[in-house]
Amino acid sequence: MKFNKIQIIKIQGFLILPVLLLGVALTQAADPKKTLNYMMRTEPPQLNTVRSTDSESGFILGHLMQGLTTIGKTGKAEPGVAEKWEIKGLNATFHLRKNAKWSDGKPVTAHDFEFAWKTVLDPKTASEYAFLLYPIKNAEAINKGKKPLAELGVKAVDDTTLAVALEKPCAYFDGLVTFQTTYPVREDIYNKFGDKYGADADKMVFNGPFVLTKWVHGAELILDKNPNFWDKASIKLDRIAIPYISPDNNAQFNFFKDKKIDVVDQLSSDDLPKAQAQKYKIQTFSDGSVWYLEFNNRAGRATANKNLRKAIKLVFDSKEYVQRVVRVPGTKPGLGLIPSWMRGQKSMFRTEYPIKYSSPNIAEAKKLIAEAKKELGGTIPSLVFLTDDTPFAGRSAEFFQSLFKTNLGVDLKIDKQIFKQRLAKMLAGDFDIVAAGWGPDYNDPMTFAELKTSWNENNRGKYNNPKYDALITKALESSDQKVRLNAMAEAEKILLEQDVGIVMTYERIKPYVTHPWVQGVVRRAVGFDPDFTHVSLNK
Repeated sequence: MKFNKIQIIKIQGFLILPVLLLGVALTQAADPKKTLNYMMRTEPPQLNTVRSTDSESGFILGHLMQGLTTIGKTGKAEPGVAEKWEIKGLNATFHLRKNAKWSDGKPVTAHDFEFAWKTVLDPKTASEYAFLLYPIKNAEAINKGKKPLAELGVKAVDDTTLAVALEKPCAYFDGLVTFQTTYPVREDIYNKFGDKYGADADKMVFNGPFVLTKWVHGAELILDKNPNFWDKASIKLDRIAIPYISPDNNAQFNFFKDKKIDVVDQLSSDDLPKAQAQKYKIQTFSDGSVWYLEFNNRAGRATANKNLRKAIKLVFDSKEYVQRVVRVPGTKPGLGLIPSWMRGQKSMFRTEYPIKYSSPNIAEAKKLIAEAKKELGGTIPSLVFLTDDTPFAGRSAEFFQSLFKTNLGVDLKIDKQIFKQRLAKMLAGDFDIVAAGWGPDYNDPMTFAELKTSWNENNRGKYNNPKYDALITKALESSDQKVRLNAMAEAEKILLEQDVGIVMTYERIKPYVTHPWVQGVVRRAVGFDPDFTHVSLNK
């Protein structure tokens, strides 16, 4: 993407003309000493919380909105709009703060949550994250059109009390309602804008610490402190400015070096030596995500062939990939869909359910590719490899292109797309293989295990195995932690070993830098990241 120089110059220190944004008036630029400058690699594809699915949107929404609970620094659920709650058996009750308000000054009520959750589950909405609410009584039946919305186990008893009846035990429900899909939605605003809700800065209201006051698509976003946020006294920033949007890592590093942005949330492998040369303090953390090759299992796709998928797995070496392509110290080779940092029953999940690293076997892979050719009519067509348009994504795609051609004789056509279009193509099934990743929505192994069930709309490759589904259903319906974890581990083996529904590549580590005057940035695996909510600046 090329930068629009006029837009970049225009925002540096100039006053913003007065506008009225759903009750929030802007009269001038914020105090530079209380403005955090940040750069995004792509703009958020979807700020309609009932439909959003991606981490870029989640980052913006995490600053604009707040759910019943919120993720604390330790990764556990803490009070958000709900000041307290009780979860006993199949019943949960949330007590909302009386001083919780929307950005236009109207109170946030239990009715806003009831409306939001019913909208998510309404089959007409086609929310890809509707499954997240399936622990609620009748939610799945409603989402599949088998029961009316009125039978959903959610009721606003009064303005500050939300009662939830659960379909089955859900040990992580208080953490689940931190996620963006469960954020409140004002019915009057949602109905007013319809399909345009959340499409622009002036087409939604906010109940979080910041409000979106400017959104120039593809170029710039500005988030200003919400004067009506119930905990505004704890917010030290006046503004989070995002004056640049580009996947260009080099540009981002130069903006940081020139002090035009305050944070680089992820240094590329090419940036690391430059950061070291500048003597920046480099920090690292695991963002909790796992990355993998996702195969298109739809009828008519070559990748629906199991022998082809198995052959691909047998020529891939995740250790080599991490060393040659990722090149970020601390990155772990991909082993399981459930990552190494996730806890199990008494220790780490991967300690209790280890997966043995398997080395490439080229000879066996060639036998399997020969079988695949026979099953596919004598030849394997060129495969479309869908990926992002970043430098790393391009380098990764070229690695696989060479790997497949050299060892399997399979041609790979690289389809580079901007982030939003890549998501759209994944949803449409317009790919053979896609470089995909998944981060946790809540702090439980189920956030990964349920991803490859047949009912999960984020299962973009349409992997489908009734045995896998049955095991995950067993885990969902049990409150016994050992039973749950055993079922998820067994399902994972079916996915990775028996079916090779995906091929794990790596667990991501993010190196990052902040200028010395920036304090209070929170990096986390669970919840939106990075979190600038309580940042203070000492410029």
